[in-house]
Amino acid sequence: MTPLARANALALAAPAIAMAGALGSQYIGHLYPCEMCHWQRWPHEIAIALAILAFFLPRDPRRSLIGLAAVAILISGAIGIFHAGVEYHWWEGFTTCSRTGGAVTLDSIMATPMIRCDSAQWTFHGVSLAGFNALWSILGGIGVFALLKRAR
Repeated sequence: MTPLARANALALAAPAIAMAGALGSQYIGHLYPCEMCHWQRWPHEIAIALAILAFFLPRDPRRSLIGLAAVAILISGAIGIFHAGVEYHWWEGFTTCSRTGGAVTLDSIMATPMIRCDSAQWTFHGVSLAGFNALWSILGGIGVFALLKRAR
């Protein structure tokens, strides 16, 4: 496998694994995401789409899309750092609330779990899911760029 193909595979695998973990913790572990948790997912979704598209393109546009996917992965990591900082009370977060999709009715408001962005629902050795996403995403993004550099 060439370094470019490895970069493309990592640009797909890193956000796919992160999203699998996020969705698994939500639907299997019943850890409902707060608004900032959703913000961390958006760049991963973009990175997955870019990495899939890159598999079907010639070398030069492929490199560009893989690079954009790496940037998206790093953006998720940056949001994860911000979110972890809010959870650890290093700085204040945004004071907006979040809800699930659908029509807003009194019943839907009352049925929506109240998930605070400044309180970690789960930690492992003091590291929250936002912290793990930050670590995973930053290492993944750097790894993609390192492989892209080797592919020159």
